[in-house]
Amino acid sequence: MKSLNFAIIGCGRIGKRHAEHIQKFGVLKAVCDIIPEKSKSLCEKYGATAFYNLSDLLSEVDNLDLIAICTPNGLHASHSIMCLNAGFNVLCEKPMAISVQDCGEMIKTAERKNKRLFIVKQNRFNPPVAKIKELIDNGTLGKIYSIQLSCFWNRNEKYYENSWKGTAKQDGGTLFTQFSHFIDLLYWLIGDVKYVQAIRKNYSHEGIIEFEDTGAAILEFYNGAIGTINYTVNSYDKNMEGSLTIFAENGTIKIGGQYLNELEYQNIKDYEIKDLPKGNPPNQYGHYQGSMSNHDKVYENVVNVLTQGASIMTNAYEGLKTVEIIDKIYRAAVYAAPQII
Repeated sequence: MKSLNFAIIGCGRIGKRHAEHIQKFGVLKAVCDIIPEKSKSLCEKYGATAFYNLSDLLSEVDNLDLIAICTPNGLHASHSIMCLNAGFNVLCEKPMAISVQDCGEMIKTAERKNKRLFIVKQNRFNPPVAKIKELIDNGTLGKIYSIQLSCFWNRNEKYYENSWKGTAKQDGGTLFTQFSHFIDLLYWLIGDVKYVQAIRKNYSHEGIIEFEDTGAAILEFYNGAIGTINYTVNSYDKNMEGSLTIFAENGTIKIGGQYLNELEYQNIKDYEIKDLPKGNPPNQYGHYQGSMSNHDKVYENVVNVLTQGASIMTNAYEGLKTVEIIDKIYRAAVYAAPQII
């Protein structure tokens, strides 16, 4: 199999995570960050060429198969479009962007340049999540009645200190940075959202973040199912839970744990889920845990697509749908309760 050449834009924590997996599947040729120390650190560890300006990288490096975008949320669109226009395939971290319009521009650019645009949604690879997807698709669960999503994490003042996180322009909101993976699973498992009612509020992060730290939403899906989302970053001291509960014609299932890593409950007509493979641990960010660390599977899919013509696990259209659902929730919350935030 051909060894692929990669570059990384953004050398923070998630950029380091990408670099670890790139070396298993190919060669990290170039890295870029506007903070020289970050770029140099990855450069020295992996033997890549360091850049401090994206334009310089795109003009000086031409033998790349894919560029990974690991910059702040608000820069995903502009950086992806620059790389696509330069003729490179792109793997963009979540969220795809923080506006629906930007997602559309990314898709149009990829199509115009005939390049692949991958979106990172690694929770799809969680063993219990993948199993539920299989049971829904093959009809084992029958008609889906409702789904409940709970996202109870902790993000304190230190997490947002001296960071783009918490800013409306670069972060976008709690659903974008903390919980867009969970919103993606609602779309992947149940389908598109027709109608939303929502409310959001900032209880304990006033002056720290520019949006909500807590929210709730009621959803109606186009297939007739209803859903609820309850989310917060105010879980005391540490993450509490990331869970999905599905009520269906032929069964009830709950995936829980801190990051959708445990099958907590099942009662399925004439069926039992057994022997699920052990999943990857979560991404570790010091005091915090993130979602399950499945970037190895993300890169395996990237390589299979680029070398063997496989299907993209999460395509740009699906990345767009996640942003559309978040946009619907935020617009509903603002219009339903204008006095809040």
